[in-house]
Amino acid sequence: MVNEGNIDFTLSRGATGFFRPQDGPLPTTDLRAFRAALYAASRVAGGEVGEVEEQAYPRTFHTATIIRRAGENIVLCHAHHPWIAFAQTRRDWYGEEFLAPLPWAHAFTNAGFVVLTEVFVSSSGSDGS
Repeated sequence: MVNEGNIDFTLSRGATGFFRPQDGPLPTTDLRAFRAALYAASRVAGGEVGEVEEQAYPRTFHTATIIRRAGENIVLCHAHHPWIAFAQTRRDWYGEEFLAPLPWAHAFTNAGFVVLTEVFVSSSGSDGS
């Protein structure tokens, strides 16, 4: 994402997955909490949880799907910080292909996660309802 001078956002330690060994291990996002939030979100969305894939190199995020009549929604959860983002397709890396938060994203904030908004990710105009 390009910072055009409009946003002052500093990435937290571990956000990129790189760290210095002398700084100690990176924090980890509780995968059980993420799964619980997924099930809460799927209930609100009127869908069901599909596949949940734990973070594996080179990704710095866990990937999951919520399946609804309208289709499949990809949910990304950062492995080191409690950040949630949405994407249109499942990939090993993302540039600016994120979606705006879906109407049922509040289920993640209610569970203590931070849902990244257009301030932090580029919107590609999902209806996501």
